[in-house]
Formats: sequence, structure tokens, C-alpha cells
Amino acid sequence: MLIGESTRMKDSNMLRGGQLLAKSFKEKGIEHVFTLAGGFCNPALEGFMNYQVPVINCPHEQIAGHLADGHTRLSRKPSVCLVGPEGFANAIPAMMEAWGERSPVIFVTGSSTLKKQGAGGFKEIDDVSIAKPLTKYSASITDGNRIPEFVDRAWRIATSGYPGPVHLSMPVDIMFSSFDEDPTDMERPFARKEQKTYKAWPEPSALTEIVEIIKSARQPIIIGGHGIWWSKTEELLKKVGDEIRIPIFNVPYHQKLLNEDCKAFLGLADVHQYYPSKFAFNESDCILMVGGRLDNQMNFGNPPLFPASSTLICVNGSHEEIEFNRAADHLLLSDPGAFFEGLLKSFSTDKFALAREWLDRNIEERKKWVTSSLKNLIETTKSPAWSGGKIHPLELSLSVQKCMTDQDILVFDGGNTHFWSEIAVNIAGSNGLTLSQIMHPGSYSMLGVGVSFALSAKRLNKSKTVVLISGDGAFLSGGLSIETAFQENLPIVIIIDNNGGLDCISQQQERLFKDGSHFATDFRDIPFHGMFQGMGGFGELVTHKDEIEGAVNRAIASGKPACVNVKTKGVISPIVAATSDKRDKASIE
Repeated sequence: MLIGESTRMKDSNMLRGGQLLAKSFKEKGIEHVFTLAGGFCNPALEGFMNYQVPVINCPHEQIAGHLADGHTRLSRKPSVCLVGPEGFANAIPAMMEAWGERSPVIFVTGSSTLKKQGAGGFKEIDDVSIAKPLTKYSASITDGNRIPEFVDRAWRIATSGYPGPVHLSMPVDIMFSSFDEDPTDMERPFARKEQKTYKAWPEPSALTEIVEIIKSARQPIIIGGHGIWWSKTEELLKKVGDEIRIPIFNVPYHQKLLNEDCKAFLGLADVHQYYPSKFAFNESDCILMVGGRLDNQMNFGNPPLFPASSTLICVNGSHEEIEFNRAADHLLLSDPGAFFEGLLKSFSTDKFALAREWLDRNIEERKKWVTSSLKNLIETTKSPAWSGGKIHPLELSLSVQKCMTDQDILVFDGGNTHFWSEIAVNIAGSNGLTLSQIMHPGSYSMLGVGVSFALSAKRLNKSKTVVLISGDGAFLSGGLSIETAFQENLPIVIIIDNNGGLDCISQQQERLFKDGSHFATDFRDIPFHGMFQGMGGFGELVTHKDEIEGAVNRAIASGKPACVNVKTKGVISPIVAATSDKRDKASIE
């Protein structure tokens, strides 16, 4: 797409640096840019406008980053977060969240002048150094003629191997100066269009060795991580589950890899909140971590989470990720899809020692856990200690999911609401609910991502219902992005688990402080539903559990950005209780 003559420099082949940046991103296939418009970025914004790349203006740079991240996670294609120098500081939390989930967002900073770098220029900040630990690549564009080269390199690094965010800093003098639209002095031309990504192919003898170990296992399990999602190989994972009947769990803090139509898929792997995963880990003789890492969520691969008697195998398409898995007995550098293909090929020709009843035992344990969990919920809410009529957060999440279909997308924000919703997802899944997708914070468990993720989901899936369950604290952290819902006409439904404070923290304090009190965690009674009504959306207050489903259905039917404000009781989640106990012991010792 050629830009109008009015926007060109005097020489017809010259473009401002920001325009050349936009042109380069357009050629690579960027479809969305998220920003809070600033003066340092105006030439780039002009370029995106003229090249007809949609730009979504956000009320805050952190929100712009989360929107770019959410869009990238769902589309599995890079998007751009464009900010100014001070905006870069605001976008760092979003960069952290993208880094934790290996989301290939391209962060671009309009930065202080290159000519006076280090001399205290206007809004000068060393954004490149700050971004390096949180990205695969961070660099300053030091020559305007090389802008297409920098964009190409950033794109390739973000999308190749194991993906991840990257960062480009563009000094304001280069942003505004003019450069040749198609420089001819490049040492070697490179492809300006989007290219195929590079994937790690397993060394044949190493793959054979790993497959032989699995073939001899009686009770193997698979734990799937985000590497499967980014390599787009979840269908091969489903085939492994359907044909070989190996029980499959999903690493928590990630999009749901499989739906319940795969009988071998048993839910999110969290031993504190989901007993069936603990049962599988304890009983398994071979544990396969595919596309994930043995980090804190997986107790770094150590007992008691994974028994020392089991064989622990880690398969990953990134040597950087492999290096985190030091506790593994066997490592395989491989794209998850290549590994699954090798496993399926072997299964079609060879005998496996897999116990026929192994998957059935896991399914039965899941059913028993669901029955027990629902019974405990009823008993808890009927006990004398449960006074005031407020709603249990698990009741809330289960009731919301009853209003959803297999075409809908569920998002939940960070905090205690996240943990209870995770339990509810496992219960609802066992009872047959097959959602289109689930989104939630990554390994940083960050508050305030929910509204942005829900907006990204709705923007990419206009015909689907998108429901967010957010705590009051989480909504206050990132809820300003709701303005974008009204601005862009994106009717998302937000359910607020309103317990009057930062319950995840207050519950820890009550276990830690000598007098059982909590401090600096309470909020006043905020009428969130009234806020939505005032902005032209739908809002409803819920104070009794029997009102939840009706209110949610009305919110969905409204066709507007909607809020159902639910008065809940603060209840400590199992994982918070478990981690609090560990911290208490550590502080005493």
C-alpha cells in the first residue's frame, strides 16, 4: 500500500523513520498495533495510519502491552506495543507477563535522541538495558537506513525456536528524520515478507531412546506446557491421548491446550488444588514434561511432587528452556510436534507396556474428586460459620460456567479469584463443559491482565461470548482498560468477585500475624456495576447465589460491555494455604 503524496518527503523515495518502521512491520504481516499515543511516536503512528494497520489507542501503556500480549497469545502471531520513553516504564509489567508466557510481542519504544545519548536528553532512559532480561532481544536502532533490517531480525527472533517478546528502541531523531524507502546499499538483501519459523528437529537416536523408555512404562503421564501451544501441535497431543491413551494434564497458568472431547485430557496440573493430578504424579512410573519447564509450579522437578522412583523426561524445542530442567532424568531437544509424531509412529508398529486400566483409574479419580469437592462446598456454605449470606468464590465460578457453552471463551484474572476459578474449570470440565478457550495470567500471576485479555479475545472472536471473572483488586489494577471495550464496541461480560479487598494477601496475613489480623488489604464497597451503567453499559448487583445465573444471562444478552458485581466471602484457596504454610515455616527456621 503506497502512502499519499502529501505524507512523502521532497524526494519521492524518502520516508520518515517512523513511517519506514510502519512499512517494515506491514511487510512482515503485523495486523494490530496497541498504543497510548505520544509525541515521540507520531511518525510511526502516521505510517500505520497510511498503511492501514489497525491501531488501538489505550488509556495506559500497561494496558496496551497486555492487549498486545492477549492478541498474540490467541492469534499466535506477533503484534506490536508502541510506547514513548516514559510509557516504556509503564509497559514493563506487560513485558514481564509476555516473557513468562513466551508470547512474541514486539515492544517498540520511541526513545530519547541518539545524538545526545548519555547527556541527559529529554525523557532519556536506558530502555534497552532494562528490557534485556525480559526479552529474547533488545536493541536500539542506530541507523535509519537499517530499520527494515532491525524489524526483520526482531521478528525472526520473536517467532523462531521457542518464541518470546522482543524490544526495539527507536531514538526520536531517527523516528523523525528521512531515509530511503528502499536502500540499495545492503550487503545482502533479505526477505521482507513473513518467513517460516525455525524448529528444533530431534536427533534420531535420542528420539529413539526416549520413545523406548516410554514404550516400557506401565503408567506414563504427559504434562503439556506452552511450547505445545506456540508450536501449534495441540492436535497431535490430542491424537496421542486418543490413540495411545496416556493421561494428559495441562500446566497451570496457561491457555487450555485440549478440550474435554479428548478423553485422555484430565485438566490442569495443580496438586494443591486438583487431587487427580497429585494421584497421577504419585502413581506414575514415567512423567513426560513436553513444552514446559520444571520451574516453581512444578517444584523444580523434585520430590514430593514427582516421586524419585519415577522416570522424568523433558521434551522442549528450546535449548534455553531445556537448561532449566536440571532435575530431569532424560532431556530431548525437539519441537513438540516432531516428538509426538515419533511417538505415534512407534505406537503404530510396536507394542507398548502401558497398563490398559491406567487411564480409566485416572478418570475415576477425577470423578471422585468432583463429587467430594461439591459435597465439601455444600457442607461449608451450610455451616454456622458461614454467616451473612455472602457467596463462596467457588460457587460463583461454577454458576458462571453454567451459563457458558462450548463456543465461549472464559478469562480469569490474577489473585485468589484465579485459584478458585481454576478449581471450578476442572470440575466443570469433568462434568462435560467444553469451552472454546481459557485465558489467564502466566507464571507471574499478575493482577490486572483480565480485562485486556478479554478484550483481545473478543476482538479476535466477535461472534463468541467472552466472560471474565475478576476479583475487585484485580479489576482495580487493570480495569481502566474497560474504556477500550466501549470505544471499540467490544461487549465483554465481567463478573467481579467482590470480597472487599486483596483477599489472597489478607488470608496469608491472618495465618502469619500473631493476632490473626490483616493490614492494608481492604477496599471500600465500590459499586462496579454502577460504573458500567454510567458509561452506557449493563450493570447488575448480586447478593445471593440464586441470583448469579440470571444476572449473567442478562449481562450476556444485553449486547453491551457488562458488569455483574457479586458480593462474595473471602475464602483462602488451597494453594494459598499451602504456600503460606511453607513461608511460615521458612520464617521460623
